[in-house]
Amino acid sequence: MSPFQLTRTLPVDATDAALRADVLHGLTLPQGLDSARPGGTPIPKTLPPKWFYDARGSALFDEITTLPEYYPTRAEREILQTRAPEIAGATGARTLIELGSGSSEKTRHLIDALPGLHTYVPVDVSESALTGAANTLIASRPSLNVHALISDFTRGLALPGTPGPRLVAFLGGTIGNLLPAERSAFLASVRSLLSPGDALLLGTDLVKEESVLVSAYDDGAGVTASFNKNVLTVINRELGADFDPDAFSHVAVWDREHEWIEMRLRSLAAQTVKIPALDLAVDFERHEEMRTEISAKFREDGVRAELSAADLKLTHWWTDERARFALSLSVAR
Repeated sequence: MSPFQLTRTLPVDATDAALRADVLHGLTLPQGLDSARPGGTPIPKTLPPKWFYDARGSALFDEITTLPEYYPTRAEREILQTRAPEIAGATGARTLIELGSGSSEKTRHLIDALPGLHTYVPVDVSESALTGAANTLIASRPSLNVHALISDFTRGLALPGTPGPRLVAFLGGTIGNLLPAERSAFLASVRSLLSPGDALLLGTDLVKEESVLVSAYDDGAGVTASFNKNVLTVINRELGADFDPDAFSHVAVWDREHEWIEMRLRSLAAQTVKIPALDLAVDFERHEEMRTEISAKFREDGVRAELSAADLKLTHWWTDERARFALSLSVAR
């Protein structure tokens, strides 16, 4: 059986520290107007979407990916199933690095298509997810070396020494959860990891009809609503807060100017939430909305421009049959 290495580059207490910092920052933003929007609108309270994903949140998201309204996972899988041999031929990768790997389920199409693959490097903050995915892969692919990294790739990444060429994969449209400045910094950090001959495979959801987009984030069964409210349950459990999830409603809106979906939680009444671990009391007005996620949608020209700004050259662009989702391949200039 092939070796399995697990390296922790994230301090054991980093998750707790990051949660505290994100909640404190996001719920105590200075009051004022967002000058980036015409006429200015109130700056909302915010919580990063990564805090959706405890065990229950991950299970809810897995359920979301099977809903008829939620097309991205199926569309991306279609591209991987049909284009994996082309991706393999274009890269000749001997090392595959996946950022935010989770269960590594979709990535197996790439692994199967890369006959010369020597090492797979899944990167995730969850040790249990990495271990589970690695054990599954090793059981079916005994010749594959797996070197898993417990790391937050948004805060910089040091990769183990592995043979090239290397292919860095960032799938699922997760890059859309980053604000433009965050995307720029992220792509620059990925570029710094690439040597001549290495490549980036990037998944991006595409701009389409507003009704299709909103439905994908506000399903009729209410699963996404439960997923959205789960962030409150996480804060209650980890920081001793007294959020009442039933005192908030789930909202999904399309921002035409920025071309992204915003998920929000709307306070149904004026209320004060206490967070003892932060010695913090947070006031919400009736109908005040707190942003919990953005999910940017892209166009090919925009993706090309963002990659170019990071000194990456887009060389291949693949979409599913209905052009709902895209995988792009880029190389270091």
